[in-house]
This record gives sequence, structure tokens and C-alpha cells, in this order.
Amino acid sequence: MSHTAHIRSHRKPRRSASSIVVRTGVAGGVLSTLAVAGAAGYANAAEAEPVTQTLELPTLTADVATQVAQSADATQQAAANYELQAERDAAAASAAKQAKADLADAQQKAEAKKKAQEEARKQAAARATRNAERTVLSASASTDAGSSTVTGSSSATGSAASIVSFVKAQVGKAYVSGATGPSAYDCSGLVQTAFKQVGISLPRVSQDQSTAGTQVSLDSLQPGDILYWGSAGSAYHVGVYVGDGMFVGAQNPSTGVVERPLSYDQPTGAVRVL
Repeated sequence: MSHTAHIRSHRKPRRSASSIVVRTGVAGGVLSTLAVAGAAGYANAAEAEPVTQTLELPTLTADVATQVAQSADATQQAAANYELQAERDAAAASAAKQAKADLADAQQKAEAKKKAQEEARKQAAARATRNAERTVLSASASTDAGSSTVTGSSSATGSAASIVSFVKAQVGKAYVSGATGPSAYDCSGLVQTAFKQVGISLPRVSQDQSTAGTQVSLDSLQPGDILYWGSAGSAYHVGVYVGDGMFVGAQNPSTGVVERPLSYDQPTGAVRVL
């Protein structure tokens, strides 16, 4: 026995073949595992392609959102258009109603104006006819009377004096159709009011006043006699003889109550009430 047999060798023992095989197997298993894992990863990567496709969904979603927004804008615009159209229709209806009312008002005013013009024409025609009748009657009376002068008393006494004084006091006042004083008169209103001062009640209109007393000729007039123009019973104007060839009468709206000579407007006849 060697004297060194009990001493262990410092060299590393050789690895056995079985150990190498085992190690080799382990390494191969690891490689196999890596290969399988790689294949699995590849397979998983292949299967993950649909996921890559779903990544495009945000683009599709954005398009849909844009379409929805556009649709909302279109709906809002349509609503605004409908509202605007409704306002226009309401405005048009209001304008049509106002135009109809304005037309009716204009037609009413035109009709009123037409009536007023027609009435004015009638009054003008009546005045023209009356003036023509006065002219004819005056000419006729002048022809019948010739150059004769009015005789009879020119001084008033008693009731006649009161009547003459009253009518002379009204000279200058207005002529208003239908008026009987105290600030305005028409022709028969002045005569009626004058005789009322002495307690005599006369008819209201000229036609009746021309037959209210005794007919007298124009060459024998006395103060207080009633003068008339036209024929007795259908006279269109009256006045009061105040003496000295003068009379007082409410002639027309232009002159009012005036004192004039008989030659100014020759009367047709006269009646005596006093």
C-alpha cells in the first residue's frame, strides 16, 4: 500500500457518461421547451391578428360619431328651418289680416267721403236752384211792380215796433239751418222768434208763415209785415219789413242776419199778422 493512498486526489473527478447524458437531456429538454414556447408564441401571434383588426375600431367609431353629430346638426337645422317657416307663416297671416282690416277701413272711409261729396253736391244744387228761383221771381216781381215805390207807414208803433227793434238787434248773428236763436237763426226761425216777443205764435217753416196772415201788396207794406220769396204756401224764404224800404232777414251762411233794401232781393209777396 502506498503511503499516499489515504490522501484524496486534488483533481476533479471525471464526469460519468450517464451524467453527461442526463445533462444533455436536460439541455435538450430546455431547448425543446424553448422551441415549443417559441412555436406557441408564434401561434399566439398568428391568433392575435384579429386583435390587430379590432384596433381599427376606434376609426370606425369616430366615423359613426361624426355621422351621429352630422345627423344631430341636420336635425337641429331642420328644426330651426321649421321654426323659421312657422314664424314666417305667422307673420304672413298677421300681415294678411292687417291688410284686410286696412282695406275694410279704407273702403269705409271712401264710402263716407263719397256720401259727404254727394250730400255737398245736393246742397250746392239746391242752393243754385233756389238762387235761380229767386232771380226769376225777383225779375218777375220787378216787372210787375214797375218803378212803383213802397208806400205805407215807415214808422213802427206798438207790437210792430217791438218786432222791428228785435230783428234789428239780431243783425250780424250767424245763419244756421234750423236755429231759432239766440246766437244764430235761419230765416223762418228769426221771424218766429221775433213775433214770439209780442206773444204771437207763428208756424215754424217759411211755407206756412207765407200764409199765416192777410196777404198785402208790396206797395202798401208796413213795419212788422212778413215778406216772403216764392209763392204763398210754398215760399222758400221769409224776412221782416222794418220800414223805409228795408227788411231784415237771416239770408244764408255767408251773410248771416242782415238788413238790406228791398232792391237787394225783391220779395214775391207779404202777409200782415199784426
